This record gives sequence, structure tokens and C-alpha cells, in this order.
Amino acid sequence: MYQAYLKELEERFLRYVRIDTQSAEDSNETPSTSKQLDLLRLLESELEALGASDVALTDYGCVLATIPATAPADDAPTVAFLAHVDTAPAFSGANVKPIVHRNYTGEPIFLPDDPDRVLATENSPELGSKLGEDIVTASGTTLLGADDKAGVAIIMVVASQLLSDHTIPHGDIRVCFTPDEEVGRGVENLTLGDLAASVAYTLDGGSAGEITYETFSADKALVKIMGVPAHPGFAKGEMVNALHLAAKLVNRLPQSTRTPETTEGREGFIHLYRLSGTVAKAELYFILRDFELDGLKAHGDLLQTVCEALQMTEPRAKVECTITRQYRNMRYWLEKDTSPVDLAIEAIRQTGITPIINPIRGGTDGARLTERGLPTPNLFTGMQNFHSPLEWVSLQDMARATQVCLNLVQLWAVGK
Repeated sequence: MYQAYLKELEERFLRYVRIDTQSAEDSNETPSTSKQLDLLRLLESELEALGASDVALTDYGCVLATIPATAPADDAPTVAFLAHVDTAPAFSGANVKPIVHRNYTGEPIFLPDDPDRVLATENSPELGSKLGEDIVTASGTTLLGADDKAGVAIIMVVASQLLSDHTIPHGDIRVCFTPDEEVGRGVENLTLGDLAASVAYTLDGGSAGEITYETFSADKALVKIMGVPAHPGFAKGEMVNALHLAAKLVNRLPQSTRTPETTEGREGFIHLYRLSGTVAKAELYFILRDFELDGLKAHGDLLQTVCEALQMTEPRAKVECTITRQYRNMRYWLEKDTSPVDLAIEAIRQTGITPIINPIRGGTDGARLTERGLPTPNLFTGMQNFHSPLEWVSLQDMARATQVCLNLVQLWAVGK
């Protein structure tokens, strides 16, 4: 049944990924990069052309729209679908050249602009289950942008189907496209009043059948080290090198545990993802992650303790550690009412897919929305190897996700 959506999904997805929408962590603008507005404005105009109501591009860079109900308004809650338009700063998203590898045979896929990059079942085991499907990659020197333009394309096809076929029963559907998810600001300015939904789903997951209702809890930390600069020729007894202190700090943190490369499953971590500085000043950027609040606090306490010990070894320097709250495990709220998850599982089963229920070693915009009072599990799109030039997605998986969303709105329309 989902095969009917393949052509439109392909056309939309290939068009969207060619638009550079990379976000920027250091920017104070909203969105963080103006080029995200290129896609946001296009989506605004396309939703208007489809006949959606209340279409608006907000001053904080979200596109919002309504698909009017076909079921009695009193009988169906308003369901929202969200996806983010930005791509990760980790790798280039400019001049993307998407390639459709039709009827995948199982052979390695060589990416033509960098032949050393080869996609194969050895480095992406999920490929082994996609024989005969249409695999989309980039050309080897950029991200593909399936994270999360696969979600954007899926939601647009859902909107297209619902607005063209009024026989599908559903309540009001809200569509929301956000900027800056990859830099942690995706729903920072989006209010629940603006979204105006009773329940929501992000389309930002991986393997077909995946539904996520448990995420990391997350904080970020910034350590600033102020050294004492001096001329290197006359520095004895005077200079305090902030970079040397930064190196000592890193070495005092666990190296064989509590790092992303040494943890898995439900283990949390302390991740140093950026370091910059000079003799005079160094800055170290960390993210702290754990599924449980006690574990998250333990990571923060350890980092603070190491910073305090470093300060004691060199009182002429100044070591500051600031920990900032980011998001919390959505499970804490969704376990109180599992209806959004239960109906999503049923919608996946109706599509002929086995539900995959795993905690995600990351976070979603849905975690923030759930904490603020709007239950928002995360659904699959089919994307794989995201944040990498080996990123890929199956068009058939995107079609499966489209059908899941169409099933889901009908399940909400007939009641819990």
C-alpha cells in the first residue's frame, strides 16, 4: 500500500536535500543560519499550494500549518508532526548531489566523488535487509541530509495525501518544521500555544519500525581556563599556560570509561567535543548524557571535582565550570500515559512492520516538548549513518513511515 508514495517522496526528498541548510552553533541569529530559510520558505509555499490552512513562517523560523479535520472535531485530538530542516555542522551540507541506487543488489556502493568512501554491509549492516530497494546516498564529499529532510519529505507527503483525500478520517493535523535542531535549539522558541496540538510525533528516527519514547537526559558544560600570559623568552616563574591546564584536565577525566567511544546501551558519558584557546585562555565544551538523573548528576559532579582539583594545583589561574540544563528523558512523562506510544506501535504493526522499541542514545525535540507538557515520541524515517558522508536512506522505508503516519491519524480519530 505504501508503494504509491514512492514517486512523490523521491521527488520531494531529492529537491530538499539539494538546499544547503546547515546550522551553526556559534551563531546568535534565529535561525542560526539564514540559508535554512531557503527551505523553510519553500515549504511554506508548498503547503499553501497543497491547500493547508493557517500556513505561517514564524519570526523564530518555524513553519506551521493545519490540515483541517475530516472527523468530528469533538471526537479526535489534534495531532502534530514535526521535523527539522537543518543539517549537522559536523560535515558539509553544501552542494549535495543525491544519487538513487535502484534495486539494491547487496554489492558495495562506491561514492563517486570520493572513491575511498564505500558503503557496504560491513560498515552499515542495515543495508543487508534492503535488497531490491532504492537506496539514496550523497556523492561522497557531503552529508546527504536525510537527517532530517527524510522526515520533512515524509510529512509533506502525508499532508499531500490528507489534503487530497478527504475520505481519510482524522482530526485537525498540525505540521511543524523547525530550524536548528542539530545545535540544540530546534523548539527553543516554539510555544505549545503556537503548535496547538494535543499530542505530537517527531519524524527523526532511524530503522524501519523504530519508535522512541526514551532518550538520554542531557546537560552541557563549558569550562573556561584563564591562564597568565608572558613572553616565552622570559616566562619562567611567570607564565601559566591555559592550554597546558586544559590538557591536564582532559587527562584527569576517565579515558577508558564514560566517553562515547567506550560506552553503549544504557551507559552514559562525558563528551569533550570542542577545545580552543591560547596561552591566556582556553575553553572546553562538553556534553553530559545519561538515561537516569542520578547518573547525569554524577557526570556533572565528576567534571566539577576535576576542575576544582585543577584550580587547587595552580591558584594563579582561574578555572570555571558552568553546567547548563538541556533536556530530560521523555520516559519520565510518557510512562504516565502510554497512549501516544501504544497507538504508534499499532500504526506500525498495521503497516506490516515489527515495532522496534529501543532507548535512543541521544535526544530529540520531542524530549523538550514532552517535558513541557506535550507528549511527543519519535518515529522512524529510515535514515542511517547520519552525520556522516556515508549517510543513506531507503525510499521504501520513507514510504513505510508515510503509511505509519496515515494509520496513526486514523487511530487517533477513532479514539484511544
